[in-house]
Amino acid sequence: MSSLSEDLRSLWSLRRLVGVLTRREFEARHAGSVGGILWAWLPPLLTVFAYYLVFDVVFAMRLGEHAPTNRVGAYRIVGMLPWMAFADATQRGMNSLLDAGGMLQKNPLPPAIFPARSVLASSLVFSPLIALLVPAYMGAHHFGRGVMAVLPLYVLQVLLCFLLAYLLAVLAAALRDVVQVIGFLLSIGVFLSPVLFPATMFPERWRWVLWLNPMSAPVMGYQSALLKGEWPALEIWGVMGVWLLVLVVLLNMAVSRSRDQLVDWL
Repeated sequence: MSSLSEDLRSLWSLRRLVGVLTRREFEARHAGSVGGILWAWLPPLLTVFAYYLVFDVVFAMRLGEHAPTNRVGAYRIVGMLPWMAFADATQRGMNSLLDAGGMLQKNPLPPAIFPARSVLASSLVFSPLIALLVPAYMGAHHFGRGVMAVLPLYVLQVLLCFLLAYLLAVLAAALRDVVQVIGFLLSIGVFLSPVLFPATMFPERWRWVLWLNPMSAPVMGYQSALLKGEWPALEIWGVMGVWLLVLVVLLNMAVSRSRDQLVDWL
């Protein structure tokens, strides 16, 4: 793990630079528009409002008795916000090295800075929105002890996004087709997760497929914390831990093998 450890030490030593770059990327995403940085929050907020209006108000759709809540809109909002945060951070982080190719060729900066910058900038958008779910769902969780799990769940989600985005950024530098493949997988991945429907609605013999999606465990954790006020089950933390461990191993291999060629690929 020496290659990845070296990158992480470099990130820590350059944490102020990472902070400056993160702020600049966050501000640059909507620079020049009348609404400014408000456009960072409007799309996810409008999406959440549309889910509530269509599923809970207009059609008043209901889930089965085994769901953590019977309201479809309330259920999907809890899963969709973390999914949007994951998809945004992963996609932007995956493209970060390609976008910074010219800078890396001129400056001997650690490559890890750029996926870290993209993932942290994305977290500046979605972390306050996910935090707002805690008081918004007060009637569901009644501030049970499980609601405190939202913070560690989101911290682990950000870490997962960084590891995955950095791995994909290295692979995309070597093979540009990775960008198209991952874009497609992110578009269909929401259907292979408990975001739209509870896991109990999937055929039991195929339920294991959900665990192949890195966001299934975090989404189930948010649902348990926000919809029932219960601490997520041990298997949820275990699956997240396995995903993090696998990504650490794969990323270390990718970083060590691409160390001498990465700039040339870009």
